[in-house]
Amino acid sequence: MGELWFVGAGLYDEKDLSRRAIELLRGCGRVFAEEYTSRLAPGSFERLADEIGRPVERLDREALESGRVVLEALASVPRVALVVPGDPFAATTHVALRSEAERSGHVWRYLPNATILSAAPGFLGLQPYRFGRPVSLPFPSPGFAPTSPLERIHANRSTGLHTLVLLDLRPAEGRWMTAHEALGLLRDRDPAGALVPEEAPLAVVARVGSPEARAWFGPRADLLGVDFGPPLHALVVPAPELHEEEALAIDGFRVRSSVRP
Repeated sequence: MGELWFVGAGLYDEKDLSRRAIELLRGCGRVFAEEYTSRLAPGSFERLADEIGRPVERLDREALESGRVVLEALASVPRVALVVPGDPFAATTHVALRSEAERSGHVWRYLPNATILSAAPGFLGLQPYRFGRPVSLPFPSPGFAPTSPLERIHANRSTGLHTLVLLDLRPAEGRWMTAHEALGLLRDRDPAGALVPEEAPLAVVARVGSPEARAWFGPRADLLGVDFGPPLHALVVPAPELHEEEALAIDGFRVRSSVRP
């Protein structure tokens, strides 16, 4: 039976893959990649293919969730790799594929990498163990405007925890939710500020892991006037009370009324 490697690609481009990962990929019979849970800089997988000397085959969400293509590859070559932006097991889809491979008699291996789940707290200077359950903010559609993400943020804040808010993306459509869209959705779904008070300071992180990584911190009204630049973006809703070292670190990203970043 085959050996399935889950390989984390990190947060920016193909250079974030470890030397161990490059060596491994050169020895795989098939190399797949997906970019529906996140994305790398344009051209990353093409440059990776040149470096490892074999094609990097893109899988969309449907193909990966079915598992059929990967399982068929495992039946024909001894070693297969799936390259995932960030860390492979930050997404439940990949855990499901791992379980399916096991049920089919294959073995799996794991090369982790950086993930926004730890990189956003680290960049802002917030203590990772003070984060509660992260939430995802989906694009709205007719009849679909859930308030459950705000309820989770409220629950985290009520127990003194920070919240990482992941923003929806649809790479096949060329759509990535921006921080401005996300801030607007929070306002529209909680206009009275019952779940996330209007005056509560928020943080925006953009392009974390890249040379152009930036962050901003302040009340929602101030953040709405900032140009955050191109995606990828994420939000962080800090706990009501910050540790003194957290407060000192995140204050370096504060949006000042007189000077915009």
